[in-house]
Amino acid sequence: MLVGLVLLAGYAARVVQPKAVAAGYPPITKGQRVWFALGFVGIWAASDWPVHDIAEDYLYSVHMLQHLLLSMLIPAAFVLATPRWLFELLIPEGSRTRRLFRAGSKPLVAGLIFNALTAFLHWSKVVQLSADSGPVHFGLHLAVFTAGLLMWMPVIGPVTEWRLSPLGQCIYLFMMSILPTVPGGWLVFAEDVVYRHYDTVDRLWGIDVLTDQQAAGAIMKLVGGFVLWVIILTIFTKWAVAETGADRAERQARHHQQILDLDASASDLTFEAVADVFEQSPAPSETGR
Repeated sequence: MLVGLVLLAGYAARVVQPKAVAAGYPPITKGQRVWFALGFVGIWAASDWPVHDIAEDYLYSVHMLQHLLLSMLIPAAFVLATPRWLFELLIPEGSRTRRLFRAGSKPLVAGLIFNALTAFLHWSKVVQLSADSGPVHFGLHLAVFTAGLLMWMPVIGPVTEWRLSPLGQCIYLFMMSILPTVPGGWLVFAEDVVYRHYDTVDRLWGIDVLTDQQAAGAIMKLVGGFVLWVIILTIFTKWAVAETGADRAERQARHHQQILDLDASASDLTFEAVADVFEQSPAPSETGR
């Protein structure tokens, strides 16, 4: 999978990009290259040893961190790394895939899919089934990654027309930060073992099962929420600065226009105009001399 990802990126950069640039699209930016590298390293770290083995067989807290990477952080990196021309190449305009992707990436639908899948994955029977079956395990990871891609489209997607306004993005991400606190709090305050698969005799690093479970809930409740709130504050700050700058520019333009209007009025004040005013005015009274 990772090899195919690298080959696809190399083909897009070397073969497709020149044609896209010739058609009027911007080239791949340095930032997009950095985001791709971060996404690649992230998915490699989350899917390979030792994170994968520890997450699946020993510590649910590491499993939660892996889930956070696959569902939120890594999808965000790949969305930011994708230029629009590559998105349109992979999901062509007018195709059935494009229509399905568009429907799934609408804010309400994407939010429901992401949060419903998150809740489903924390059902104890699903956790056990994922641990017992390799295909189910891989399918669930692919599902959360896809849900993460859909979730980020209204905020940072390559198709700018699909994005929400800055305030809409803040409200959307705020709503996304609420639901994970429910299962997270449940794990933190649970007095018994929730997932029997992780209740093993051999405890890694001496971490007991309840402490591991509480740490998993804290990661879900605090770390995921912290990431979303940092993004919310960043978006809001940029929006506020842009609005303040636009208001200042509008005031300056209005003030400049007033000055131009005064200059124009002053230029109309000619000698002939002043003489006409004097001629039309009554002579001063000589009373009081």
